[in-house]
Amino acid sequence: MTEQATTRTDPEAVEEPRPAPDAPAEAPEDGPSKRHGDPLLDDEEGSRHGEHPDPERDRQAGGDQPDALAAAEARAQEYLDLAQRKQAEFENFRRRMNQQAAQAEERGIAKLAKELLPSLDHLELALASAEQHSGEGEWLKGVRLVQDELVAALGRAGIEPFAPFGEPFDPNEHEAVAQQPFEGREPGTVAEVYQQGYRLNGTVLRPARVVVAQ
Repeated sequence: MTEQATTRTDPEAVEEPRPAPDAPAEAPEDGPSKRHGDPLLDDEEGSRHGEHPDPERDRQAGGDQPDALAAAEARAQEYLDLAQRKQAEFENFRRRMNQQAAQAEERGIAKLAKELLPSLDHLELALASAEQHSGEGEWLKGVRLVQDELVAALGRAGIEPFAPFGEPFDPNEHEAVAQQPFEGREPGTVAEVYQQGYRLNGTVLRPARVVVAQ
């Protein structure tokens, strides 16, 4: 009889199964403990992935900010200069328009005055003749008042009459109609005013017609 070998297991020799080590818990991707944009955490994250901080790269990235600021300041100065030029151009335009409007108004007044002045001259001659023949009547005083009102209206428009009696003759303001000797008058002075002149804002509108003493 063949004796079968029986394998006996020693209970002390059998190793008990060891528990598997716990796997490290994965950190949540968007957990509240991870702060994005933190340089320290970024450096640690870069170190774990084999990346290391580059001071030169950081220096170059920081150097772009002053350049961008300088460009923005230059553009702002350019806009400011443009706005100032446009404002100066507008002021010049407005001043030029005001001057042209004033000149046009003055030309209109001068044109109207030149049409009215002969009528005033005729009125003055008529009144002078009436005074010589009929004296100072009430109706004559009334016509003189109307004449004064017309002259005052011209004065409010800048038109003033002038009669240079006894003044030195000035060809810029006087028109000599005759030249003759006058007793008691200095030669070259106005001895008689034949027709009074008018000025518009200081500019001669019509020269005075005078007789000059020799």
